[in-house]
Amino acid sequence: MDDKEIVMSKEIPAEYSLAQNFPNPFNPSTTFSYGLPERSKVLLEVYNTLGQIVATLVNSEQKAGYGSVNWIAKNGLGSGVYFYRLTASSVEQPGKTFVQVWKMIVVK
Repeated sequence: MDDKEIVMSKEIPAEYSLAQNFPNPFNPSTTFSYGLPERSKVLLEVYNTLGQIVATLVNSEQKAGYGSVNWIAKNGLGSGVYFYRLTASSVEQPGKTFVQVWKMIVVK
């Protein structure tokens, strides 16, 4: 099973954002950071190059602010290129959705 920890700040960003994970390349842990300008349903997933979900790091409603997830990949994740995608949908404005994808590298 993967280990993860979600942390939210009280500062509120002006717009949605997803930063490059750090460190990248990584082994075995990395941190993902994102910003939510309003209360949102958040989904943060990691995919392999075949488009298969490797891990779901966040799948919850969260308050506005900056969030970060520290992920320790323990599920036998091999070396290579992976992608992570943040999908955030506003709770107050149901049609307002943000989606962003970044590439990352695992080195073993």
